[in-house]
Amino acid sequence: MFLDGQDTLFRVRGNAYNRAVMVSRASRATKTRAGRMRILVVFVDGLGLGVRDAERNPVYGGACPLLAELLEGAKRTDATMGVAGLPQSATGQTALLAGINAARLVGRHVEGFPGRTLRAVLRAGNIFTRVTAAGGRAAFANAYWLRDIDLRKRRPSATTVAALAAFGKVRGAGMMMRGRAVYHDITRESLRGRGYRGPLISAAAAARHLTAIAEEHDFTLFEYFLTDRAGHRGGQQAAGRVLGLLDALLGELLPFAGPGRLLVLVSDHGNIEDISTRGHTRNPVPLAAVGEGAERLMGKVEGLPDFVPAVLALWSESGTEHN
Repeated sequence: MFLDGQDTLFRVRGNAYNRAVMVSRASRATKTRAGRMRILVVFVDGLGLGVRDAERNPVYGGACPLLAELLEGAKRTDATMGVAGLPQSATGQTALLAGINAARLVGRHVEGFPGRTLRAVLRAGNIFTRVTAAGGRAAFANAYWLRDIDLRKRRPSATTVAALAAFGKVRGAGMMMRGRAVYHDITRESLRGRGYRGPLISAAAAARHLTAIAEEHDFTLFEYFLTDRAGHRGGQQAAGRVLGLLDALLGELLPFAGPGRLLVLVSDHGNIEDISTRGHTRNPVPLAAVGEGAERLMGKVEGLPDFVPAVLALWSESGTEHN
């Protein structure tokens, strides 16, 4: 249930996905470019591939029909990395960003934010630095509310470490207000409690901002972690709300996909797909892709550490194909 720029035959099983694919297909006539492809990755924290049971798995509760269809056709990707225990954020995200088996490196799954060893791995090389070193332009599209966050005094996330290693800075509130960055909650609503008095935005507006960033960069990544938070809190209502918001964003981003462009959804570990527990799961995680090279990308990935080399290989190959 993916759409590849090299393929003309594909199958869909849901009206929501079908409508989105039709929009994406129609956009191909006007979206062409020379040179390497543009890749936009939506990294969704804590989203595994669970059972088709609406009472247990809120993905099938009706709040996110497009996401449900995308996940049906996603590549089932191993998040355990061959290490016992429940997959966790620090090691899973390091694996996704640096292309190494982080859990095996440190001998266990590490929750939360990366410690000294994993930070060193991310600083030594990650997807942003490697795209940049190869002559491309990379972007971490998330906005930071820097008046409330001193990155020098807090333990940063894996994505923050990777972005700082590559760019020396992250995107702040000013860039967010100019539509050059997107806050992690998509709408900016969670900033209300932190002193923000500016306008809220819709998922459609956030998608326009992300698309504009992606059009200017070879590789762009946006992180959405309300899914993991909702999974830990439990409950259908909270899970449905954050999944519905993600669904709306994905629906607006799908027209980005086309010749020379690839939209990707990935995750680091399971959580929200099983509300019978408030902890993480050992479920496989999705790798869903729409656009040029989708099938090839999914064919190269079996586990989290495979993601970076697969993306880099596909991106490098596209430079030869489009020139």
